[in-house]
Parts: sequence; C-alpha cells; structure tokens
Amino acid sequence: MSNGRAQWTVSVIGGGRVGTALGAILAGAGHRVVCASGSSPASRRLIDERLPGAQISTPLEAARAAELVLIAVPDDSLHTLVEELKPLPWHGKLVVHTSGRYAVQDLAPLAEAGAGTAAIHPVMTFTGQRDDLDRIAGTPFGLTAPSALTATIRALIADFGGTPFSLPEDRSLYHAAVTHAANHLVALVSASLDMLRSTGVDDPAELLGPLTRAALDNTLRRGVDALTGPIARGDSRVVAGHLDALARHSAEDHHAYLAMARHTVYRAAAAGRLTGSAVATLQNILNDSIASHGQQAATAQTPARHGRDQVVLDLVPRPNQPLDDAPSAASEHRNSTAGR
Repeated sequence: MSNGRAQWTVSVIGGGRVGTALGAILAGAGHRVVCASGSSPASRRLIDERLPGAQISTPLEAARAAELVLIAVPDDSLHTLVEELKPLPWHGKLVVHTSGRYAVQDLAPLAEAGAGTAAIHPVMTFTGQRDDLDRIAGTPFGLTAPSALTATIRALIADFGGTPFSLPEDRSLYHAAVTHAANHLVALVSASLDMLRSTGVDDPAELLGPLTRAALDNTLRRGVDALTGPIARGDSRVVAGHLDALARHSAEDHHAYLAMARHTVYRAAAAGRLTGSAVATLQNILNDSIASHGQQAATAQTPARHGRDQVVLDLVPRPNQPLDDAPSAASEHRNSTAGR
C-alpha cells in the first residue's frame, strides 16, 4: 500500500460522472491514473475527455493495474462488483468506493483478501459537465474508514480539495437526507419550470431563480422558520385553487403537490405556525382533493421532532374520527410547553 508516498497509481472503476471527475482531480494533484473502466458510450466519452492518459479496461484489469482502486459504480452494482473482484491479489492495495449509501463493511471480501478499504462520499451533484471539476474544491466528503487508514484517507480527500467529515458504518439515514434534499429538489423545481412554461412564461428559470435561491438560503440559515406561503398563512382557499388547477394540468404534478402540501402542513403545525382550526381546514381541503381526483394518500402519523415537543399529526382521518375532531397540533404544542 502506498501509505506515505507522494503519488499513487490509480484505476477508476466506473467511468461515469463521479469517477472521471474524481480521477481527473487526482491526476491534477500529481497521481497517475493508469486505467478506467466504463462500458457505455457516455462513460467512454468522459474517460477520453477527463482521463486522456488512462487505458480503458475491464474492472478486473483496472484493479490489477493500480495501487489505489477508486470504485464509483451505481450503489446497486457495488456488491456484485466486489464479488467479481474478490479473487484478485489485494495485498498492498487500497480500495475506496464513493457510494453514499454503503460503507466499509460492504468491501469486506476485499479487506479479507488483504486490501485496505474505505468509503468516501462527495456531498455534491455531478452532471458530466466541466463545472463538475470546479465544484469539487471545498466539497464535504463523508468518510468511513478503519482508524489505521483515517490519516491516509484524509490526505486523499485533501488531494481532491475536499473537506472530510466522519460518518458511521450505517449510512442509510444520512444518504436518505442528502438524496431527499438534492434529488427531490431537482424533481420539484423542474416540475415548476414545466408548469410555468405551460402558462406562457418564456424564461421560467429567470423567474424562479431568485425565489428558489432565496428560499434555499433562508432555509439553510433558519430551518422551518423560513417557511412562507399559503399553507404557513392558513390560506386554505388558495391551496384549494392550486389543487384544482394542478388536477387539470397533470395528475402526477397534482399528486406531488398533495404529498408536499401534507408534509408542509405537518412541518408548519409542528412549528406552532398554524391554529387547530387552520390545520383542520387544510386537512379537509387535501382530503377532498384526494377524493375528487381518485388519488390515494397514506396516513401521516410520524412524530415531529425539531428541538420542540413531539407533535403527531394525522393528515388523513381514520375511520370513526370526524375531521372536525382532528387534534390541534399548534394547541398541543402550546399546552405541552405551558408552565415550563
């Protein structure tokens, strides 16, 4: 293993957006990228553009050729790949994967064969464009590694220009959080762009840009206290109008708005932003829209914990529970904190 050396020989297994971007950064930092594997035309194009000195190889050939094996395949392919690579001689090699969901234990067969193993996850979105490389500088990297390798992996992350932070072996909730924030944001905003185009707006990105950037910045600074809009104000008639318009526009967008509206009511109520009557009225509006347009919605019963007291909010009433008798989340919050 090249622990302490200034330069590694590197192979990238998974020549897609992430692997080629990280490989290019390593090459720029003085390491020698000798091989890359990628079977799709898009991967081969990225390898040619970003890793011009690398030989395009199979995963087995790439793993044989280098001291540092960087695995950047889709998460669901990782375990199959590890089984494929297991028969190789691994003593003296370092294997690092970039999965957000999985960690070191998922490389156990290679560790048992003698490899040093670690998991690093760049908390960044990669599109395959040139600005991928520019964004890596300063990017946080989630790090899971045996203590004996921590210094080595931190030095590797420094070569990427990243900032390491420690993650536990179980990354499920962590990965759900970053995926929910980044990927679902793309789906949400792209749907809004399409809606605006349908209304005749020529440049919807120019219209939404300042609004969404301000909303994101405010949320990162203030959390749920940054919430504005009709649900936070209890403007139920406005919400009803939105749902009717969306039902005419697109069943999928109507369903997505319903899901987010339910969750927004839950967040606003948990923060004490809505009165009990406002919660009940909004519940009625959402349930009526579900019934009118044939959508199915699950009962939301998850307790909210945001540094405040627990609040349980049922957004679709159970049988024998009239909606008018739905609990007031805001009043429960006030009552539970009274006298403290």
